[in-house]
Amino acid sequence: MIEALIEAASEHQASDLFLGEGRLARMKVNGQLMVAGDDPVDRDEMIAFWKRCGADPEYDGDRDTSYVANNGIRFRVNLHRHLGQLGAVLRQINTDIPDLRSLGLPFDLLTNWVSHPSGLILITGPTGSGKSTSLASCLEWLNNSQAKHIVTIEDPIEYLFESKQCLFTQREVHTDTDSFARGLRSSLRQAPDIILLGEIRDPETAKIALQAAETGHLVLATLHSANVSETVERLTNLFPSEERASQLLLLANLLIGVVCQKLLTSASGGLHLVTEHLENSGVVRNYLRDSRIADIVDFMARGDNPNNTLFIDALVTATQAGHLSHQTAAAAAGSESDFDRAMRGIT
Repeated sequence: MIEALIEAASEHQASDLFLGEGRLARMKVNGQLMVAGDDPVDRDEMIAFWKRCGADPEYDGDRDTSYVANNGIRFRVNLHRHLGQLGAVLRQINTDIPDLRSLGLPFDLLTNWVSHPSGLILITGPTGSGKSTSLASCLEWLNNSQAKHIVTIEDPIEYLFESKQCLFTQREVHTDTDSFARGLRSSLRQAPDIILLGEIRDPETAKIALQAAETGHLVLATLHSANVSETVERLTNLFPSEERASQLLLLANLLIGVVCQKLLTSASGGLHLVTEHLENSGVVRNYLRDSRIADIVDFMARGDNPNNTLFIDALVTATQAGHLSHQTAAAAAGSESDFDRAMRGIT
């Protein structure tokens, strides 16, 4: 039954499939939730699925893992319990890496950033905003243009790379290494040029990522943060108070830039990517060192440098180009009145 549900989700190009013992399955298509199948998923089906994912339904609780369906499609899976019953959420892992130009990202900016010999690049956004796809497309661009050793540390591995000009070493947390921090520390002894870190989750990982950048590696990583200001705030709060000043100094010196993503329902019915991005240069370093977040936002709002763009300006541009409806863009901006002012050119 679950394989049939997976097949249906794939046919509808669903991003997520939600399974729960005794519940009708649901899938998310273009951000909208809909029922999948006519019958509830029974306990035996869920027990069998948990076992196929390598979990013990008698003793295991929350667990992140991966699953390869009969049709060869790979999924990132979260196994969990709700009210004592077994559940699972499957997110399809796309194996075809899209061309970087096709995603709607700032192409010239990102290709310049990933061509740096060392430093830290952050791609941020909520779950399902396409961060992994953006990173994979950046690495595939490098794979076709430069000869580098790229080590990826992910939970789970989402895109499988074929080594072309680059050599890829892909490591999965819980399978190939115990944690992001341990995998990252170990990768420094594997002669990498570039390290892809699936997510910065804790102070230890953040500190090792900065150390890796400081010792001459290019580090690409993700954070679950909504915009540039929240990214800086989250990084600041990750560091213990007694280490904060020194770590922020490192961040100010090593950060190349931040791209924050949102995937919104487009006016044509699909999805449209909008980005907020900050390039670290000049006075921005001083603001980062002192965690002067309001000054960073004011600097970006000036609009005199295309490498620094606020979400609200990107939303205005997308709306004026017909990619987003006024309603969708205003909701994403967080303040309809601020968005209306921006649409009228009032800052």
